[in-house]
Amino acid sequence: MLIRNATKKDADSITKIYNHYIKNTPITFEIETLKPAEIAKRINVRSKRFPWLVGLVEGEIIGYAYASEFQERAAYRHSRELTVYLHKDHLGRGYGKILYGSLIAKLKNTDCAVMIGGIALPNKVSVGLHEKLGFKKVAHFKKVGWKFNKWIDVGYWEKIL
Repeated sequence: MLIRNATKKDADSITKIYNHYIKNTPITFEIETLKPAEIAKRINVRSKRFPWLVGLVEGEIIGYAYASEFQERAAYRHSRELTVYLHKDHLGRGYGKILYGSLIAKLKNTDCAVMIGGIALPNKVSVGLHEKLGFKKVAHFKKVGWKFNKWIDVGYWEKIL
């Protein structure tokens, strides 16, 4: 897998990957599908401050990962929330670990002190990924999300750098 920085030109591919999760899973709390222009805007804004990566296999974007601020307040400025999504046809091949690992490696060379992953539960695969990469569970909030006519718990995992 080739990993590179995302650009606005990647918005179509990223939107297709992400919209699948919006429409079919509770792992993102977004309800409405997005248009590529919104993804391009997010890439443009966030990638100026934090890493936003895409993973390519045979020239096709099969996943993306990015870091964002954990909270807006200044005291949180050394904390990052991490996100990774893979195309549904490329799950279970180790690409998520490679892509997320690349994002973590980039953050090690910044002012980041702690990385945080929020996971809609249950999600054995995402929990396993985080724990394989050294994250530890630090919180579990019950019924904080409502999607597909059911309550969803969220857990938080952290990795201290």
